[in-house]
Amino acid sequence: MKVLGIIPARFASTRFPGKPLTDINGKSMIQRVYEQAKKANLAEVLVATDDERIREHVSGFGGKAVMTGTEHQSGTDRCFEAYQLHDEPYEYIINIQGDEPFIHPEQINLVAKCFERAQTQLATLIKQVHTSEELFNTNSPKVVVNQVGEALYFSRQPIPFCRNVPADIWHKQHTYYKHIGIYGYRADILEQITQLPPSALEMAESLEQLRWLENGFRITTAITEHETIGIDTPEDLLRAQEHLG
Repeated sequence: MKVLGIIPARFASTRFPGKPLTDINGKSMIQRVYEQAKKANLAEVLVATDDERIREHVSGFGGKAVMTGTEHQSGTDRCFEAYQLHDEPYEYIINIQGDEPFIHPEQINLVAKCFERAQTQLATLIKQVHTSEELFNTNSPKVVVNQVGEALYFSRQPIPFCRNVPADIWHKQHTYYKHIGIYGYRADILEQITQLPPSALEMAESLEQLRWLENGFRITTAITEHETIGIDTPEDLLRAQEHLG
């Protein structure tokens, strides 16, 4: 099974402009993501960017990069353009977040492994919630799954609602999962979902994966034990530097 890893990396960011090129203890964020991705069981890794500075930087440390458009609304759209521009066909593509410099290669492999199930169209990771703070953090989407591990719904609110139980102990009464933002796509499904218009649920929650569910696509999940450290703001960068010691 040949899998292509794509790392979307745009220069513009409202909260953190130039984020992919920011230095984290001697290496740029995008280089750290790329090097972690290269440790996974991927046939190839590409950076998909809309900025020549990022492309030149990636080439400078020996990575592969492709220039994509500037108007993409999501990393999924950027991944599809990068795949279209690539000269080699792949059956599966994994979208690796460009702002998670400490992503574990095992997490990427877990997503790829989902496609060993013939019925898998899309794949992502989930992680058990262990604290009330995690559960009620609206920046960390939660997900409920069915008995075969397919996502039923994603929400910024805790789901399900634990009736007749104090909210601060919900996580002790029920097994809750939060979403880890890495996606795998079957190539033909990736093409289909990029043609879909925004959906009502997506716009309500501001979660693009709801567009796919609302249109009848299935998302297979795998459980990871690894935490992720995403960097959205300069404050997050300080936390990442502390992680490196």
